[in-house]
Amino acid sequence: MSSGYGGRGGRRGRGGGGGRGYRDGSRERSDRRGGGGSSGYNNDFDKDRGGGERLDRPPPHLKGREIGLWYAKFGAVRRKQGDRRSRAVVQMDEAREQHITKLLSSVQSDRPGPWRDYNDIKASTSNSRQTAASSSGHCYFDGEMSEEEKRKLEFKSEEEEDVFAGQKKATHKSQRHFSRAAVKDEPPDAWDEEEQQEKEEKEMLRRNDKDLEFLFQEVARDNSLDERLKRDLESKKSDTKYKEMLKFREKLPSYGKKEELVELINSNRVLVVSGETGCGKTTQVTQFILDDYINRGVGSVCRVVCTQPRRISAISVAERVAAERAESVGNGNSCGYQIRLQSRLPRKQGSVLYCTTGIILQWLRTDPLLSTISHLVLDEIHERNLQSDVLLVIVKNILTLRDDLKIILMSATLNAEKFSKYFGNCAMIHIPGLTFPVEEFLLEDIVEMTRYSPQNQDRRPKRGFWQGRNSRPEKEEKEAEYKESWPTYARTLQGRYSDHTIETLEMLDDDDKIDLELILALIRHIVLKEEDGAILVFLPGWDNISGLNDLLVAQQMFRSDRFVIIPLHSLMPTVNQTQVFKRPPPGVRKIVIATNIAETSITIDDVVYVIDGGKIKETNFDTNNNISTMTAEWVSLANAKQRKGRAGRVCPGKCYHLYNGLRASLLDAYQLPEIMRTPLEELCLQIKILKLGSIAQFLEKSLDPPTTKAINLAIKNLVGLNALDRSENLTALGFHLARLPVEPHIGKLILFGALLGCLDPVLTIAASLSFKDPFFIPLGKEKMADMRRRTLSRNSKSDHLTIVNAFQGWEEAKRSGARYEKEYCWDNFLSANTLQMLHNMKGQFAEHLMHTGFVSSRDPKDPKSNVNSDNEKLIKAVIVAGLYPKVATIRPTRSKKAGVKAYTQADGKVVIHPKSVNAEETEFNYTWLVYHLKMRTSSIFLYDCTEVSPFSLLFFGGDITIQKDEDQETIAVDQWIVFRSPARIAHLVKSLKKELDSLLEEKIRNPAPVDWQNRQSKDCAVITAIIDLLTTQEKPSGGAKGYGKTWSSAPRGQHTRFNDEDDEDD
Repeated sequence: MSSGYGGRGGRRGRGGGGGRGYRDGSRERSDRRGGGGSSGYNNDFDKDRGGGERLDRPPPHLKGREIGLWYAKFGAVRRKQGDRRSRAVVQMDEAREQHITKLLSSVQSDRPGPWRDYNDIKASTSNSRQTAASSSGHCYFDGEMSEEEKRKLEFKSEEEEDVFAGQKKATHKSQRHFSRAAVKDEPPDAWDEEEQQEKEEKEMLRRNDKDLEFLFQEVARDNSLDERLKRDLESKKSDTKYKEMLKFREKLPSYGKKEELVELINSNRVLVVSGETGCGKTTQVTQFILDDYINRGVGSVCRVVCTQPRRISAISVAERVAAERAESVGNGNSCGYQIRLQSRLPRKQGSVLYCTTGIILQWLRTDPLLSTISHLVLDEIHERNLQSDVLLVIVKNILTLRDDLKIILMSATLNAEKFSKYFGNCAMIHIPGLTFPVEEFLLEDIVEMTRYSPQNQDRRPKRGFWQGRNSRPEKEEKEAEYKESWPTYARTLQGRYSDHTIETLEMLDDDDKIDLELILALIRHIVLKEEDGAILVFLPGWDNISGLNDLLVAQQMFRSDRFVIIPLHSLMPTVNQTQVFKRPPPGVRKIVIATNIAETSITIDDVVYVIDGGKIKETNFDTNNNISTMTAEWVSLANAKQRKGRAGRVCPGKCYHLYNGLRASLLDAYQLPEIMRTPLEELCLQIKILKLGSIAQFLEKSLDPPTTKAINLAIKNLVGLNALDRSENLTALGFHLARLPVEPHIGKLILFGALLGCLDPVLTIAASLSFKDPFFIPLGKEKMADMRRRTLSRNSKSDHLTIVNAFQGWEEAKRSGARYEKEYCWDNFLSANTLQMLHNMKGQFAEHLMHTGFVSSRDPKDPKSNVNSDNEKLIKAVIVAGLYPKVATIRPTRSKKAGVKAYTQADGKVVIHPKSVNAEETEFNYTWLVYHLKMRTSSIFLYDCTEVSPFSLLFFGGDITIQKDEDQETIAVDQWIVFRSPARIAHLVKSLKKELDSLLEEKIRNPAPVDWQNRQSKDCAVITAIIDLLTTQEKPSGGAKGYGKTWSSAPRGQHTRFNDEDDEDD
């Protein structure tokens, strides 16, 4: 018998033992209006009625509200009965049952005594109803470990140690996947062995991890090198190229402060340098330090490292500094860069290295004191991103342990006092900017000068200032103030601006999206009416950048060789960096379209005109609902000031802000720090892998600590993922998730894809979830784009597999040639740039997996890593492994066109996002979905979801419990995802899952690829048996069509529909 559905209708049950209906107690109101037709009822209802009365009507003596309450209770009971009947049946055929019984017997007989006894006890558990405590089959990857396992994996409690005491000795212990249970019980000889092992581990890390190469270079004073460095620097002064660059450098405001800066750095352990845009602090301060050391004859002990918030800025700044020193970047010269999995390193001693903040955090895992670095320059700290805020706390602690380390904090804005105060009122210096006057224009000025009219004349309801998302209270106050002040402000415009301008302003204000057509009109105006000079456009994200780029290249005017259009984004590895900084030939105008990366991280010298889109991408997190949002928010005044400053670099400039004067008066002074508005799971893992003690205690020391609620939620989620144990220690899984450059759920997805031999498609999914899916939707062609997406889904009922199919099609087209690639992308509404970016990310993930030992090749398509990549059902199971417990249940609606209704355990009714291939799907094989993202706007939407089967949830979901629900034998995942199953099958599944958890735990602790050729190995036998069950035993009764039919046409009185009207008001 196959895994299928007993009874009729979709599942909506919640509790393993037929508990409170689908949702928690507070939400049982969903069946307010009841409805007839169910034969299932509860005897409680007999008490209030005579023997001959109808069971689906309230007793006649009930009045008003009592009738409503009766219907609600009756609906809940009716649902519970219907849920029990509609549970999927988990079963396997006789041959497989026998095979798995033999397999388990063989595997368990190989295990040492205590393990075998433990499993014998589990196998003999009574078939009668059991409590969760007595029958819970622990899943290593989802929940708390058994005490025995915990002792094996437990790190020494970080809280018991002084956070930084003895860090030099403990440096490489943090790289261990797990430590021995009780070091104090070991004989003294073992301590020497441990020290030797640490040395070997350090050497192995140095050889294998390219990202650590610069850190691991031994540094010692070398007199002969000091002399050579001094001679080299002297000889540069006669180099023509160096002299030309020096002339440019001498004009920078920072050069005028050279002596003062050097003196302050040498006489203080911490210095805050604030500087206006274009003052040259990022490129000059590092050189001042290096040249001072070389001139003083101690160049060999100078190793300056400067952090940058983005990959693109680390590369571009390093290239600029190398050019100023008349050298090539890296190649053993004085300046280089290091970003994740890519580097051009400078010489070992007497050098400057630019790197991303993430590289420093990676170094800290191996050397918590950064003992080979003499100067650490933290640049762009005003941006207050998550990593830089964490690094500030760590650096503050390192200063208590290293007297010789110099820290230079560089901020582009004038809030230097806050950083100085954080470091004990340390020294500060301000460098003025070198900018020409910049004329500013607001939205009303832009509309007046361009005579722009929006193409879409439909008047929509006024959205206001920050409406339509979960705003913070301060923003809601500003929203109210904006709406209240608008009529008065509009009146102040009369007389100064035309009626057309005021009408257009109101029209633009109705929609909070950036109007790219307006920007196009403004660019045309600048090109036709203004003097020469590069144009820099600030937009919040990739969608806007690519959209404007497409609009420009679609115009005959901009396709000529008189224009160079350069889209600039930090995740664009293909962009030609040098082209951004080169001045075009006379008569050619450069147009750069960028995110806020161009505010501070990079400087484009020839910009004269800045168009400020007025928005910046900002992540927000609602701790109450555990929901993230990534939205384009209004810029802060600090952002606007930075953008304006970019226009006056070479001559007087102009800055065009795409917001009106009222909006400008309500902008925040600064953006809210990222640490206060994002989920903290990734950060918590970093804190634990760096052995920084208690998460909450560490975060309390930050410049602006996150809320206790946000911290506790992150820890709870990580314990649920089993990245942390209940004592807040890293598990082996947590160790690897902390090392992957993605959020934990996606990291787990990647690891399981590698372990289960379906690497390539899973890396495609992971890259897409980390960045974005490759589809775009042209205006007016939404339905056609949806149709193409559904075609690419190949009836998989999966957004994730749709992207895999689209990506594979692109790879095939690309192999056929550029023309075929272009046609394929055009026909399927795909972005070739996004696909290329996903391709590059996959390569980075595979390289990381190879370095850590999970795969044997850096090629995502390596056949050894893709033995099961054609198995769609296994890939869906791996998606469950990564995304669980992000699970929703689905049930049908009366309308065939309306798709299905979806519910989550925490939220009740949710909506599948319209762009999902499952949004309008009416015929599902199973009643469960896993999803990646849950976001609240007008409703709670599920993004990127995949239909999954009972076996995939059982093997790759949470804890299994086996129990009896009245007359039904059931098997449940985490006590809320319940299936019917004969007890003997349920116990087989539970035992097999335990073996899977055991071998995966071992693979996580000691990474090595599965040997798929050795069919006799335990690894291969257990995984193959599970893959076989997923592949052959997951046939829903009647297939997809039969399943949909069961839902829509069951006889009256049999639980099929729950009354669609129940949830309309939820």
